[in-house]
Amino acid sequence: MSLKDFTVMDASGMIAGRLASIAAKRLLRGEKIVIVNAEKAVLSGKRESRLREIKRFWEVVGRANPKRGPRHYRSPSSLLRDMVWGMLPRDRPRGREAFRRLRVYEGVPESLSEASFERPPEASAEKLKHGYVSLAEICVELGWRGKP
Repeated sequence: MSLKDFTVMDASGMIAGRLASIAAKRLLRGEKIVIVNAEKAVLSGKRESRLREIKRFWEVVGRANPKRGPRHYRSPSSLLRDMVWGMLPRDRPRGREAFRRLRVYEGVPESLSEASFERPPEASAEKLKHGYVSLAEICVELGWRGKP
């Protein structure tokens, strides 16, 4: 993986949804994006209310075969990757092609340790006036076995 081809974004202290929307727009323009430190991205709101909301969403099962409901990923990188996927068009091939240009990592891989990280100011959590919770804290409660 050549660093010249990719834009490396640091998710530390960034609002996950805003970061995902910025990444989705850039992916549709043809950029290749790598997001590092996915576990340090944040969701706005209180921890308990966010957890309750996500667990309620996960309780939905399929109507045709309730034993086999949707499978949900529990790692922060997969959760952030799913957020970006939700912001891309799925009815056209360009959404799938854009999604293939995305890489999301927990922590910083050794191959990207020398890269300069981009931190979009419009996604900064410093704008939040109320509390927030990191993706790592949410994912640990949902069953992720990584380190928060």
